[in-house]
Amino acid sequence: MRRALAFEVTISSFNRVFRVPLPIVLLVLASLFSAAPTAFASTGGRICDPMTYGAKADGTTKDTGALQHAIDECSAQGGGTVRLSAGTFLTAPLTLKSHVTLDIAPGATLLGSQDRRDYPPVEEFREQALQPLISATNSEDITITGGGAIDGAGEVWWKEMWEARREHRHTDLLRPRLVVFDHCRHIRIHNVTIRNSPMWQVVLYYSDDVAIDNARILAPRNAPNTDGIDPFSSHHVTISHVTIDTGDDDIAIKSGQPGSPGGDEPSTDISITDSTFLHGHGMSIGSEVAGGVHNVRVARIHFKDTDNGIRVKSNRDRGNDISDLHFRDITMKDVKTPILISEYYPKIPANDEKQPVTRLTPHFHDISIKNLTAVGAKTAGFIVGLPESPVTSLTLTNVHISARKGMTISNATVTAHDFTVQAMQGDPLTMMANAKIHQK
Repeated sequence: MRRALAFEVTISSFNRVFRVPLPIVLLVLASLFSAAPTAFASTGGRICDPMTYGAKADGTTKDTGALQHAIDECSAQGGGTVRLSAGTFLTAPLTLKSHVTLDIAPGATLLGSQDRRDYPPVEEFREQALQPLISATNSEDITITGGGAIDGAGEVWWKEMWEARREHRHTDLLRPRLVVFDHCRHIRIHNVTIRNSPMWQVVLYYSDDVAIDNARILAPRNAPNTDGIDPFSSHHVTISHVTIDTGDDDIAIKSGQPGSPGGDEPSTDISITDSTFLHGHGMSIGSEVAGGVHNVRVARIHFKDTDNGIRVKSNRDRGNDISDLHFRDITMKDVKTPILISEYYPKIPANDEKQPVTRLTPHFHDISIKNLTAVGAKTAGFIVGLPESPVTSLTLTNVHISARKGMTISNATVTAHDFTVQAMQGDPLTMMANAKIHQK
């Protein structure tokens, strides 16, 4: 026994050899490993309960101060979890901070105030806006989770927009977005319901390493501009196992405003998988893509009752290089337009002349759609480029669409393998100016 304890470990350093008894080595290693849980507990393990700071969670008292105090306290201590255990927490805008988890338990709701005075004006995305209900700027390591809900209570805002539209008047009515991460990284949204935003619901602006999974994002189908998730000039975004049922684009990948003066970053390396899109305007790229979009993978998505399915859109005042887009294993039922790829937005003109190519001219190329089945469509689709910038290198493989009307192709070159359109009215394919389709 004593001879075993005398076993030694040889350590070589700077050409010198040290012999250290094994018990000492084990003691040092044990102390190192035992320190790790303590370090974690002092940051991620802290619980900050808004109720201890005076929150009522009764749905009528504004809990803004208590909620922000809990967030600030967790952040000041190096990080932790702000836990909303039960009830309805009515609040004005809140600012999340680095290393903080917002944990909204099942049955708990973070409810946005409907008082316009609670949303101060801010500059957001290079334009005037109102402060979002939940936001973080230049922050990292933030999670929103818990099984509960964030509710923007957007109806009062939608009514104002509906009224303006009925009266056919332009309005610059500002509405707050719901959840915005601005220049943030290492963000996760998991197991939460986000609903009823006054406008865009989840926005990732110039952010990196974002995961959104097992979430529901909801708004009535007539709620204006309630995009589900908008990655905007962001990178390494993974979206999976989400259900989106909303009043505008289910997902819209963006990268620069119309008429941008330049300097926009592209959106890159985005994966969207294993999800369901219900009402909404579809899986969109654009229309604001002045910085470009590259390397997007969309797979195993089921669309039901959306206005569009795959939608890539831009215009002469908001385009750039849009490429390396891959869609596969897609099913659609009762989608109005399964494929809409157009360098015109919002409408495709009947006739158009070639115009000079500018910095904002869109260029769509290297796009593939594989294993897509759509039934019950109104119009099979549109693949339409500009006369001065045709769509190129677009492939359709094992794509089958059943629709009332067929597909229109213009200023585009398409390579097709096992591609069919069944149209109840008219021709299945309408080939317009400078349209080419190569069957393989």
